[in-house]
Formats: sequence, C-alpha cells, structure tokens
Amino acid sequence: MKINLNALKLSALLLALPLTVNAAQDELVEQGKYLAKLGDCTACHTIDVGQANGGGLPFTTPFGIVYSTNISSDEEFGIGHYSLEDFTNAMRGGVAPKGNLYPAMPYTSYHLLTDQDIEALYRYFMSTKPVKQENRDNDLMFPTNIRMGLKAWNLVNHDSKVFEADADKSEEWNRGSYIVNGLGHCGECHTPRDVMFAMDQSRHFEGELIGGAEASDITPQELNRQGWTKQDLDDVLRKGYSRKGTVFAGMYPVVFHSFSHLTKDDMSAVTSYLLDNDAEVAAKPDIFNGHDKSDPGYALYSGYCAGCHGIDGEGKPNVSPALIANATIDKAVPINTLSVMLNGVEEQRYSHTHGFYAMPSYRDTFNVKQLTELTNYIRKVWTKQPSDLTESQVQGWVDKIEDSIADAAH
Repeated sequence: MKINLNALKLSALLLALPLTVNAAQDELVEQGKYLAKLGDCTACHTIDVGQANGGGLPFTTPFGIVYSTNISSDEEFGIGHYSLEDFTNAMRGGVAPKGNLYPAMPYTSYHLLTDQDIEALYRYFMSTKPVKQENRDNDLMFPTNIRMGLKAWNLVNHDSKVFEADADKSEEWNRGSYIVNGLGHCGECHTPRDVMFAMDQSRHFEGELIGGAEASDITPQELNRQGWTKQDLDDVLRKGYSRKGTVFAGMYPVVFHSFSHLTKDDMSAVTSYLLDNDAEVAAKPDIFNGHDKSDPGYALYSGYCAGCHGIDGEGKPNVSPALIANATIDKAVPINTLSVMLNGVEEQRYSHTHGFYAMPSYRDTFNVKQLTELTNYIRKVWTKQPSDLTESQVQGWVDKIEDSIADAAH
C-alpha cells in the first residue's frame, strides 16, 4: 500500500490550524485583559452592588449625571451585539450603534489606540461574563440631554487620529506617551477644561480641581522641579505611596485598579515619558528648615499633626506619610494641602501589609486664620515655597474647594 506523504502533511496542517487560530485568539484575549486594566475600564463600569462591567456608576458633570454603561458581553444590555467595527467607532469616535456617547467615556483619549489594541480589547470584552444589568438613564439638563448635539461637539473638539510616534524621542518615551495619553487617559483629569469642557491641550497636564481635590500638575517641568525620580513615580503609581507622599481622592482607585498592574517595561516607559527622561533622575536633597516655636503655626502643627506625621515630619510606617519631600505641600498653590485639612483622607490599604490610617477632617476645627497659619508653617519648614499666604488667599482657595465639592454632589 502506497502512502501519500503530501496528503498526510496537508491533513496534519489542517488539523493543527484550529489550534493555532485558537491560540492566537487566546493570546489576543489576554492582551485585551491587560489593556482593559491599563484603561481602568472595570473601575468605571462597575458599581459596588453590581457585577463587573455591568455599568451604572454615576459621573457628575456641570450638566447633570452621566451613568456608565454595561460593557459586558451580554447581547441585550451590554455590547455583546457589537461588531469589531462598532467597537472601533465607539472607542475612536464616540459613536455607538445607538448613537453618540458622552465624552465621560474617554474616547477623546482612546482614539489614540492602534487597531491591534482595539481588537484585543474587543476580543477580551466579548469573552467576559454577560451581565443582565439594565443601563440607567442619564439625568442631564436641556439641551445637553439631546445626543445629536454631540456631533457638533465632536466636530469642534475631537480629533480621532491614531497615535503617532515622535521621531525625536526614544521608543521607550513613545511607549509611555501612548499609555499615558491613550489608555491611561490621564489628561482627562490632569488637563484643565476649556469653555466647551474639552481638554485644553495648550495646558496639557497642568492640573484641574475635581471633587474638592486637585488632579496635580504632572508636566515634566513640575515633576522635575519637585524632585521626582523614576523610582518615586514607579512607587506611587504601583503601590500608592512613595518617598514623595501618597495618592488620595480619585487617584487611589486608579492605582488600585489600573497602574498597579503595569509590567515593569511599561511602567519604565510611563516614568520616562512623565519625566521626559529615559535615564534615572538623581533625587534632590530633602528640605527641613527646622522649627520656629514662636510661630503660631508651630502650636497647631505640634498639637494636631505631629502625633501622626512626626515632630520633624518624618512620618510613621503604616500610620501616615512623611512631610519631608512631600509633593503635596510643595505646590505653589496649596489647594491639596487645604483639601486634606478640610476633608481628611480615608484609610488607604495598598496591600495586606502596608497602608495608612485615615486622616480626620478639620473642617469644624480650624477657622481660616488657623488654616492660614498652619499652611504657612508647613511650607516654611518643609519647602521653599513662600510662607506668607494671606487669610484672603486661603479663603479664596477654600471657596474653590467647597464649590468643587458641591458641583460633584449635584
């Protein structure tokens, strides 16, 4: 009996083909799972009492409340009926099969994604557990509740082009730019908004007040001025705390759900981009100017702060961060220093072994005079910032914080 070797080889190839295709699909799904963490998708599309990706999380805007939608693979309430083209249109142009999406969904950043990454995300979400959770109706004022108006908004404010590498920068820097500006969508919070509530790209990453706290200025100029190193940024983005202080407010869940999952190479790329430097940056000497016990701020600090932060601002492990080299107090405008005094900070657990106790609110304890004295004293001892702030200036910043909280509550 004569055996046709060519026929056997062809049969073996055909039998192996489904395995190869399935392996490639599995790899794409795993890539999409990682990218979804970079994009913080689950955090925005999951409520405490709901299933993952089921939607329903409220986002407060100046025009009312927008609720995140179900992005599970459910075909009735989720995106299970989406084609890859539908998904791409939503990610790049903010247009879903049922109409325009509100830019609370950050397609104004996601448009930078490559075709491969968009397909990977699509394959991942199509593989997720379908969630039978109905979408909530948005509560928006007229005329912003008319989605057709978003077409005009997109025409003026949205550029759906894909990421283009900067030929003058390194491959690592470009990878960091792609992550930070694309899936990381950092600019959505850290870039001020213009009169049409689009990101003001002329002030890219210069910071914005949101919900009573400032999403900090993360320009290379400011980060380098404050003495951040690549390791400092790695620590704070991966663990939530570093030599330069801790994250709090809206940045805490971003670290927990998203940046803590970055690979070593991707985190290195992110820090290279943020500092505009591929090499490690030397840490600057810590500032401690000594205490002036005659200063009225000293009595406030020693009475209310030193018990947790240490008399010399050294901090205590698993209790509170140090004030020495702390980036929050080393800002030209002390919005976040005042914010934590007024609002406190919730307990933050970064792992089973590390975290910090809650900081109480002193809203009902300190008057504006005391807030001014304490803020000036902290700046005088641990920074090179001017320590001659007036009560009028502090009252103005307090009013901004209170207005920001009120906006977030309605």
